[in-house]
Amino acid sequence: MIRNWWTPKGFVFTATMVTLACVAVMAAIVLAYEEPVSNAALGPDWQCSRRALVWTTCSRPKHAEAAVSIRLAGEPA
Repeated sequence: MIRNWWTPKGFVFTATMVTLACVAVMAAIVLAYEEPVSNAALGPDWQCSRRALVWTTCSRPKHAEAAVSIRLAGEPA
């Protein structure tokens, strides 16, 4: 028995599956893309990024944490 997929019902099913696949790919791209955001309230020691135009996260860059000065015992203050 040979089945014809291009009947109206088969065409709608195929178009729906292709549309859902495209939506899933676009959602993955939007969620993976991170946009840098400047936040003047936190100052230059913080680095903020926004994901999917909704979630904003802020963290301190590694170089800001390492900027603490270290005195050696033999050096004058």
